[in-house]
Amino acid sequence: MIFYFSGTGNTRWASGVLSKKTGEEMVFIPDAIEKGAYSYTLKEKERIGFCFPVHGWRPPKIVRGFIEKLHIENAQDRYCYALCTCGDNIGECTRELQKSLSKAGLHAESVFSLIMPNTYLGLPGFHLDGKPLENEKIRRAEIQIEKISDLILKKAAGEEMTIKGGHPWMKTYFLGGFFAQFLITDRPFKVDPDKCISCGLCFSACPVGNILWTKGGIPSWKRDGSCTSCLSCYHHCPRHAIEYGRNTLKEGQYCYRDNKEQEGSAKKASPEE
Repeated sequence: MIFYFSGTGNTRWASGVLSKKTGEEMVFIPDAIEKGAYSYTLKEKERIGFCFPVHGWRPPKIVRGFIEKLHIENAQDRYCYALCTCGDNIGECTRELQKSLSKAGLHAESVFSLIMPNTYLGLPGFHLDGKPLENEKIRRAEIQIEKISDLILKKAAGEEMTIKGGHPWMKTYFLGGFFAQFLITDRPFKVDPDKCISCGLCFSACPVGNILWTKGGIPSWKRDGSCTSCLSCYHHCPRHAIEYGRNTLKEGQYCYRDNKEQEGSAKKASPEE
């Protein structure tokens, strides 16, 4: 069973590859939370996987919250692993993940990080990768995911194929702490009504159902703390009508393979007619 979270598609792709290789089911964490589905029973010899993007050199808060409530009836002696996607490095992200897993009686026997095209634009100095680098990252990721899949199929223990980067403690516990406290917010989002075509793609793309949208109207954000700042709404907008403060004004957009399919059901409410 593969529990995953994704916004712009990088982690959904990686999870899909692992699902095909192992023949094991994917569970989209926001859908599970919506259904109150925190208890699971594994099939015979089934593995336990967690896949997610790195947010501020930490696991996303929605992932940690889900794991800490998770109960797997027959988890004892089952192989458990984690794979996180990132634009560059992960700091001490997997150490923080292990803390959450321990609360659920779990421990990742092997951990992996996979470099994918960057998607975060919420701070000055953060930019999308140019097209050549984007394509090169995807090419390398396609090779790397095969190696990771082989290790997972073998249930290899003790593997730590991650890129922590320089000063990992400072990134996760100092910069990451600032990020978690002040930068995971939907307040900077705004819509240019002259560009918006009321298509509802942002509503469908939001993995946590944080967008309010009336058919034919302009989207708005709930401002209730549910936003994960994944910027999926921004990246999926076909008219670049959504901005995140001033940081995205001159930036482009990215979704894995330009795939505009919604990440999971992501429908916390139906648009009003």
